[in-house]
Amino acid sequence: MMLAAVLSGFVLAAGAPWLTARLGGGWAGWLFALLPASIFVWLLGFIPELGAGESFYFYYPWIPGLDVNLTFLLDGLSLLFALLITGIGTFILIYAGRYLAGDPNQGRFFLFLIAFMASMLGLVLSSNLIALFVFWELTSITSYLLIGYYHEDEKSRKSAQQGLYVTVGGGLALMAGLIMLALAGGSYELVELLSASEVIQQHPFYLPLLLLILVGAFTKSAQVPFHFWLPNAMAAPTPVSAYLHSATMVKAGVYLLARLHPALGGSTSWLLLLGLFGAVTMFTGSLLAIRSTGLKSVLAYSTVMALGTLIMLIGIGTPTAIAAAVTFLLAHSLYKGSLFMTAGNITHATGLKDFRDLGGLARAMPLSTLFGVLAALSLAGFLPLFGFIGKELMFEAVVGAGPLTLIVTLLALLSAMITVAVAAIVGLRPWFGTRRATKTPPHDPPFAQLLGPALLALLGLLFGLLPWLAEQGVLAAAARAVAGEPVPLNLALWHGFNLPLLMSLFSLLVGGVLFWQWERVRTLLAAQQWIDRYGPERGYERKMAWLVRIAEWQTRILQNGYLRYYLLITVGTLLLLVGYGIVTRYPHWPGLDFSGVSLPGLLVALLVAAGAFMAVTARSRLGAVATLGAVGFGMALLYVLFSAPDVGITQVLVETLTVILLVLVLFRLPGFLSLSKGTNRKRDTVVAVLLGGTFTLLLLMTIEVQLFASISHYFIEHSYVSAHGRNIVNVILVDFRALDTLGEIFVLALAAIGVYAMIKLRAEDQKR
Repeated sequence: MMLAAVLSGFVLAAGAPWLTARLGGGWAGWLFALLPASIFVWLLGFIPELGAGESFYFYYPWIPGLDVNLTFLLDGLSLLFALLITGIGTFILIYAGRYLAGDPNQGRFFLFLIAFMASMLGLVLSSNLIALFVFWELTSITSYLLIGYYHEDEKSRKSAQQGLYVTVGGGLALMAGLIMLALAGGSYELVELLSASEVIQQHPFYLPLLLLILVGAFTKSAQVPFHFWLPNAMAAPTPVSAYLHSATMVKAGVYLLARLHPALGGSTSWLLLLGLFGAVTMFTGSLLAIRSTGLKSVLAYSTVMALGTLIMLIGIGTPTAIAAAVTFLLAHSLYKGSLFMTAGNITHATGLKDFRDLGGLARAMPLSTLFGVLAALSLAGFLPLFGFIGKELMFEAVVGAGPLTLIVTLLALLSAMITVAVAAIVGLRPWFGTRRATKTPPHDPPFAQLLGPALLALLGLLFGLLPWLAEQGVLAAAARAVAGEPVPLNLALWHGFNLPLLMSLFSLLVGGVLFWQWERVRTLLAAQQWIDRYGPERGYERKMAWLVRIAEWQTRILQNGYLRYYLLITVGTLLLLVGYGIVTRYPHWPGLDFSGVSLPGLLVALLVAAGAFMAVTARSRLGAVATLGAVGFGMALLYVLFSAPDVGITQVLVETLTVILLVLVLFRLPGFLSLSKGTNRKRDTVVAVLLGGTFTLLLLMTIEVQLFASISHYFIEHSYVSAHGRNIVNVILVDFRALDTLGEIFVLALAAIGVYAMIKLRAEDQKR
């Protein structure tokens, strides 16, 4: 059932364009939403058992010989993320169906979005590290397609490429880190690694694997200095921003570090790296948010702030910090998803995207105002919203952060002050004050666009008034999974007068003043634009420009257009490296043994040699092609003589097609000319003889030196018994080496798609 829940999303994604074309975007959105809604309801049934401390493990063989299986772990942490993915995903699909109504590419959008949803669900549920990494990379690819949805726009393409380069670059580091983690822990299964903390942290690989995993997590979750890609990803349609960059993808790094906390957490390195990077990201995000004026950019930078907060709390790792992390995670997903969709509704209704152009919309958009203000109050941490509980727990965690207490408490307090001002900008400026002119008459959106922001905002209020609803089962189980032991949450709106409450009240007061002086604060920060010239985004741009210059240089030097020089360089390098290895490492020259040579084999070999000689001495292209064909057909005869008729048939087919294509090409070429000088031909002869001699030596060495027993007997014995095939070569290709064959088919399919696209584009150009 778990495998079906994960893979069903990919099946639905494949049919999404067809269904959208027949149902229309609005109805299709409601239909597609049934799948995540069904999975959400099914997952709710696990809450009682998970709340009681149980967990569920699902095993499906994939590549057992390599210890790679589709295994899924459902505990409190994966349940929390899976509920967010499917629950918010349900509202996003409904919202997108109406928001993108009339878009001719809406079917393609649903394909990308549903595929991303399935990838994210597989990521948070996977227990096998390799499967987890596969889903991790699938989220990067599908998010790239979603961010670049408006591919005609240069900014959209650039933002999509930037997000892909950063996250995939981090993914490469993550892959190395996960492999090292498996080597250190002795398993690729998370269920085994999570209980091997002592073994892993005492292993020499611990610090390198931790750094590599952190690079992967930090790039995905937009931590400093990789934070710049997330706000630029706001070039995507609003449903993408509301889903990927507030509740799902950008929290993948947070999930990974929370998941690995029992195995990797608790060390000084963990505390310092996560605590400091998270705190700096938290403060940086809040500072950039109050400096911005765009509807989505302000929300994006505040998301960076929230992600930094979560990483910091996981790094601190105390029971209070873990409780704060899971609580803050849920609160942020609820109010940020609502705010992003509300921002989309504002733009949809007014045609405006900047806070400076908005004001006085409350009368024209009363329902949007209500839910937008509720979500903004939760962002600010006001009573009685759920965001207030998460904020208080965060303050309680930072004041007990051990050696980092001073720095993280200071940055947390400053960030909270600025976040209050940002929440006021988001929650007050568009709705109240002087009514400003808009491009289109403002109005509340239709039901499909209002359902998501309304329910998410109301859930933030409900969980604030009745926090036990979120605590019992889901959050308590999630905290237990992160900490590796039961964690008391004790969520409540009132814990008496204490330091966290005073810090919260102080942040509200100072945040209100910052909002009152927002224009001055923004002007002051905007005057410091010189900082951007030396920031990480500028470094990224310079690196990409440097790569382009290097590519241009190596193209001019290495790809000069002369095929002869390409071959000479390639063959010369091969001869130097292989020849050096033969001379220095092989103790003696291989001997020649002609005892097994039969007369037919000798005749065919002489035929091949004669054909090769005629090909290089022929004075016409047609003669050269004909004699080369004789060489190829001679090789086919050798395959037949050595009991490989199927390979021989393949060789005959390939050689026949090659000869036909070469003959057809000859009619397009000028007459045969002798352009090579005598010295060039002599050089080419020497190179050719050396290459042929080198490969002859290599083949003789291969026959003479056998480091391992031949596996041919294994294939002969098991081809029929295990794979039920009598043709051994076919069995090897289809069964024993199925992944190799699959890779070759995939490459050929990609090449075919590329050729088809080129032909189609050329045909369209000719029509124009």
